[in-house]
Amino acid sequence: MERSNATFVMEFILLGFSDLPDFQRLLFGIFLVIYMNILIGNGLLIIITKTNPTLQTPMYFFLGNFSFLEICYTSVILPRMLIDLWTQKGNIPFLSCAIQNCSFNILGVAECLLLAVMAYDRYAAICKPLYYPIIMNHKMCVQLVIASWITGIPGLIGLTYQIFSLNFCDSNKLDHIFCDSPPLLEVACGDTYQKELFVHVAALFFVMTPFLLILISYIKIITTILKLPSTSGKSKAFSTCSSHLMVVGLFYGSGSIVYLRPKSSHSAKSDKVFSILYTTVTPVLNPMIYSLRNKDVIAALKKILPK
Repeated sequence: MERSNATFVMEFILLGFSDLPDFQRLLFGIFLVIYMNILIGNGLLIIITKTNPTLQTPMYFFLGNFSFLEICYTSVILPRMLIDLWTQKGNIPFLSCAIQNCSFNILGVAECLLLAVMAYDRYAAICKPLYYPIIMNHKMCVQLVIASWITGIPGLIGLTYQIFSLNFCDSNKLDHIFCDSPPLLEVACGDTYQKELFVHVAALFFVMTPFLLILISYIKIITTILKLPSTSGKSKAFSTCSSHLMVVGLFYGSGSIVYLRPKSSHSAKSDKVFSILYTTVTPVLNPMIYSLRNKDVIAALKKILPK
């Protein structure tokens, strides 16, 4: 396919919710409240996991890091989206779009990997209780967190370069709420099959590999729990895993629908809905899921919050 119509794109236009002009201010208010809740809720989890003596365990160390990651993850998307809703303009410079895309992908992969690390922590605690302090010592915990953050960086920088080295000739308008890979590939001209294949392979590797590790961990956890003699022991073991499983289900469920379904079944509206789900709903529910189902977190929150 010839690329005679190709032009160098200086900026993209994020259409976002431009099809709902009468609701821009209302949507701004809703997402502002959501963003503030994400910052406050996850911020509180970070504070209590760092300062409360009873929460100085690997599980809460990972939870504090996960909450920090949630703040970073949403801060790549929501502030920009709030500006677009307020100004009712979706213009974003080419370089800013590339940085947002790369940052979003890196943080998304880090979240997948950290969820896998948290599943491994639960596996070690339940299946290897006698060796747990040795396996999950502080040095190992720090190394696992660092590995979660940096593992995807080289590959995802390469993926971003591959996408933004394409020619964009048909339009610079992205029918999405941020600079995500699928809508960028849709407005690129020429044969984008190899780039799309690269995106799907990257998604399968960086998303499904941690998911399989989580699945294997929980198969072994459930097998071990079912062998416990006492009902109270089974109940306590399951309760330590239920919050993590809920977060995994929310994040992976919505993310897989967007990135792993066939291109023929994509629609702009459904992509926006699922993108909102895994970029805002999961981070805002994370503190509530962990605090409402965890007595230690509730007790720690009571100590720092006014009655």
